[in-house]
Amino acid sequence: MSAGPEQYPAGQPAQRGDEPAAPPEQEEPAPPEQGHRSGLRNPRGAVHGLGAAALMFETLVLLLAIQPMRALGVELTGVTIGVIVALALAAVVIIAMLKRPWAWHAGTALQVLLILAGFLHWSLAGVGIMFGLLWAYVLHVRKVILTD
Repeated sequence: MSAGPEQYPAGQPAQRGDEPAAPPEQEEPAPPEQGHRSGLRNPRGAVHGLGAAALMFETLVLLLAIQPMRALGVELTGVTIGVIVALALAAVVIIAMLKRPWAWHAGTALQVLLILAGFLHWSLAGVGIMFGLLWAYVLHVRKVILTD
């Protein structure tokens, strides 16, 4: 017969047959300490990476589109190939400059120029519309993440 409650090591429930063991207390997860609403450690870096990825895919598509256009019988003039290569190079330059605020506007201008390149061949306008929509999404994500 014991006079008081039995002492157990910390964290171990009592082993009595008629009393259910209490569930261990769970702590609430701590809110992010960074102070960013998005919870990202480096939101600017994440947005920069997203923009760079979109422009890099655009560069690859532009450069790889030359041969299928030629295989489909499109007469590619030197001007058309020059415009495609110039737009791809402009995308690479913009990728390198994305840490500057003006580069995001240059990325938008690049999408407009690509759509206008549709006057050379309709497929370029199609690619421009596709990547224009992707760029609009990137800008939306940038606005949402960087607004604290």
